[in-house]
Amino acid sequence: MRVLFIGNSHTYFNDMPETFAKMCRKLTGKRPEVTMIAYSERSLDWHLKEYFAIRYAILYGKFDYCVIQQQAHPFPDPEETWKAVKRITDLCGTRNVMPVLFMTWAEKAHPEVYHDMREVYRDLAEETGAVVAPVGTAFEKIRTGHPNIDLYWKDGAHASVYGSYLTAMILAMTVTGKYDVPFLPDEGIDFECDFEGDNGHPHAIEKPALAKRPLDPSKTEILRECAGGLFGRNKKAL
Repeated sequence: MRVLFIGNSHTYFNDMPETFAKMCRKLTGKRPEVTMIAYSERSLDWHLKEYFAIRYAILYGKFDYCVIQQQAHPFPDPEETWKAVKRITDLCGTRNVMPVLFMTWAEKAHPEVYHDMREVYRDLAEETGAVVAPVGTAFEKIRTGHPNIDLYWKDGAHASVYGSYLTAMILAMTVTGKYDVPFLPDEGIDFECDFEGDNGHPHAIEKPALAKRPLDPSKTEILRECAGGLFGRNKKAL
């Protein structure tokens, strides 16, 4: 299985696609090949202005899935989002690549935005035939039901290591169609990024092994229960 991620920092934070790949292997016994095209603070409209990168990847990358992540904070105008998603999903359709809409979350200080985001993704799925990975819904359930688990990084917008763990799990379940999550590892990646960095350049832990973090099993168990419960018997998470 080959998976392409298109997005911004909400995709690359804490090396989330790598955790996704590990979870897919746990769920299916096979590790997917993962490629990422993600840049800070970029919307899907920006990606379309740099169109030839995603065009080449989708047309010739032999991907099975394309995970599409729109800018989240602020969330763009729904019409802009619809146009961008439609163009990318149409491109996916030329190569039988299944588009997966990565539904992001509201900022910690503005949880009310979640409901509008959910409706946009629900409508997009109906219009395009794409599958929705309801990460934002999972964030909202944990926020309201288990506030002791902080899913946010220090800026209140990006994901903490627990938030990235939950994101990767929802995406892995969506892509694989497997919901048996008790055997997923209690381990995440915290790359401890610094956007100021040396000489003004962003910095993160360069050795992946140093970024691995053991997670609190009592918290990951709650996250797994939340993820599994979202889909339920009807496998409908929205």
